[in-house]
Amino acid sequence: MGCCASTGSRGSGGKKRTRRTFSDHVSAFHHTSSVPNRIFANGKSRSSCIFTQQGRKGINQDAMIVWEDFMAEDVTFCGVFDGHGPHGHLVARKVRDTLPVKLFSFLDSYESKKKGSTTSICCNGENHGLEADDCEEEKPELLWREAFLKSYKAMDKELKSHPNLDCFCSGSTAVTIVKQGLNLFMGSIGDSRAIMASKDTNDSLVAIQLTIDLKPDLPREAERIKKCKGRVFALQDEPEVPRVWLPFDDAPGLAMARAFGDFCLKEYGVISIPEVSHRILTESDKFIVLASDGIWDVLSNEQVIEIVSTSPTRSTAARMLVDSAAREWKSKYPTSKMDDCAVVCLFLDGKMDSESDNEEHGFSSATLQSNAGESDDGQNPEPVLQRNFTVRSAEESRKDQNDVVLEGNGETETGVVEDQNWSGLEGVTRVNSLVQLPRFSEEQSRT
Repeated sequence: MGCCASTGSRGSGGKKRTRRTFSDHVSAFHHTSSVPNRIFANGKSRSSCIFTQQGRKGINQDAMIVWEDFMAEDVTFCGVFDGHGPHGHLVARKVRDTLPVKLFSFLDSYESKKKGSTTSICCNGENHGLEADDCEEEKPELLWREAFLKSYKAMDKELKSHPNLDCFCSGSTAVTIVKQGLNLFMGSIGDSRAIMASKDTNDSLVAIQLTIDLKPDLPREAERIKKCKGRVFALQDEPEVPRVWLPFDDAPGLAMARAFGDFCLKEYGVISIPEVSHRILTESDKFIVLASDGIWDVLSNEQVIEIVSTSPTRSTAARMLVDSAAREWKSKYPTSKMDDCAVVCLFLDGKMDSESDNEEHGFSSATLQSNAGESDDGQNPEPVLQRNFTVRSAEESRKDQNDVVLEGNGETETGVVEDQNWSGLEGVTRVNSLVQLPRFSEEQSRT
């Protein structure tokens, strides 16, 4: 698989790292708040910076994570999660905290079944307790594909049975990557997106889209939903936003074809099976950006690459990107509410700025200690405000049309972004709201 789960190599500070077995890692995962090299609030790590900002729709429902030395010294896990629905912020944070653990647990289980040494899963030309045939028969991309598929399935199952988290009309997207040496493994659901900046033959940075925005109007997604009796259509006041509806009611109007949670639609074609892919990195590849649709609704892939590459320092790149998106929201949609934004910038050469650079650009040492001051659910305390959601009903839409100022007026004047960019569809979360459906509550209580 190209890595060992525990190593004795030295870190950047010259100190020898302690050997850790798979069991040590899995045990530590039960105390994720104290796991080293894991950041999930505004700040930076050795090779990345992350930043999130609440929009104008209420509590921030976006979550993000960078976990360096995930499994091994040369393995990094990154993820962005965009919640929706009344409990979307809790779903996104739950997925952020739990999905990496499930991914690692699968690999731990695989290691146990192989009955090999606890110092390795698989390797490139090296044998650490496994027979050579074992490494050859299980290719890294196949193993990681199975790991993503099983982990996402287990995550959704846990959300469904969670005793204190109502995910019936709430859910979250997920875009996750694992960088393991020169291997990049990706899994995603929903419309959060990952792109990569790479230099072309002219030494110019170009944007490469790594994931697909899984919208309901994609032919294969629409076909699956319709086969399951779900309906896909856009409302008149937002014709560029296709949504998923129940077969018997114009609700809830989910603006994506795959998501964690949203169990009211799981029988009607909405799934949590991720799109999984693998890529070999080259020297031309410079950095990766993961972001929620609050970024992609107003900025193109090329604009994002330009902003990150021209940031004053690497440690401020994620914040600069969010600030640019905020300005675009005000410019393009002055009567609309800006969506939440979350960004992860991973620099593939593993280099970041010095501490002095961080302080000059507004990042104090305290800011970079990302886990400090969080509430019990893993985020900074925020006021709970009324929010427009990524799910909505036709009834709410009709009410919107009677308002003096319709929040989505700016949408219909804007064309859909070019198909080759697999756009996040501008306006996907601007006019969205959730109607309380009594039948949902009754069905849930009976189950």
